[in-house]
Amino acid sequence: QLQLVESGGGLVQAGDSLRLSCAASGRTLSRYAMGWFRQAPGKEREFVAAISWSGGSTNYADSVKGRFTISRDNAKNTVYLQMNSLKPEDTAVYYCAADARASSRYVGRRLYEYDYWGQGTQVTVSS
Repeated sequence: QLQLVESGGGLVQAGDSLRLSCAASGRTLSRYAMGWFRQAPGKEREFVAAISWSGGSTNYADSVKGRFTISRDNAKNTVYLQMNSLKPEDTAVYYCAADARASSRYVGRRLYEYDYWGQGTQVTVSS
């Protein structure tokens, strides 16, 4: 069973940066496409970024494009989300997720495409 644990969240000011990590255990991540999603209070969980298991394809929500970067280190069984130029509207609980069925270059944007989820890490951006 794959288990995912997010870390790196916190309270920052607008314009600051954070790097989230998603560490996997139980199985190797090398054949899973990985995604980051977020959920703000009172809102639905939404797609943020995703990376194929080969690492060759990435996809971003328009709201974070140019500010966030997703990457993976399969040797460390870890996926990262580098978040720069943070805005108050980025405040949310951030979740990583793994897609066990994706082909090598596929990156999904839909929640139902992901089979495993972490517990989330809180990111709060003050103005």
